[in-house]
Amino acid sequence: MPETALPLPASSLPRTLGAALGRGLQGQCPRCGGTHLFDGFVKPVERCRLCGQDWTLHAADDFPAYLAILITGHVMAPIIIALGLNTDMSLAAMMGAVGLMALVLLIGLLRPAKGAIIAFQWWVGMHGFAARPGRREAVSE
Repeated sequence: MPETALPLPASSLPRTLGAALGRGLQGQCPRCGGTHLFDGFVKPVERCRLCGQDWTLHAADDFPAYLAILITGHVMAPIIIALGLNTDMSLAAMMGAVGLMALVLLIGLLRPAKGAIIAFQWWVGMHGFAARPGRREAVSE
């Protein structure tokens, strides 16, 4: 695996931040879009297998979890209110159903949120990506 990212044709690079975020949301390499960004559930690969981009430079930390919690809370609030007003469910049944829905939503959002955060950091040149941000690379080709 090369020490630096391989040069790519302009057609392979994302042209906009939205395109890079879309690749990250789907769990693909934000730079080339040709392979997986994650090695485990939320553990990114060290380097892209196709383009050689180093993904250890990211610093997503806890932000993807905060994002997943924020979105889950905003989605679940109206559901909880609707269940409370329009059903005859017991409190225990309602808490169990709401807890299960929230857990599934949180787990389902965590990986796409992390992919999007990594793609955003690469695109704008945050942290270790500062030497060659994605937006500069996409426009210079």
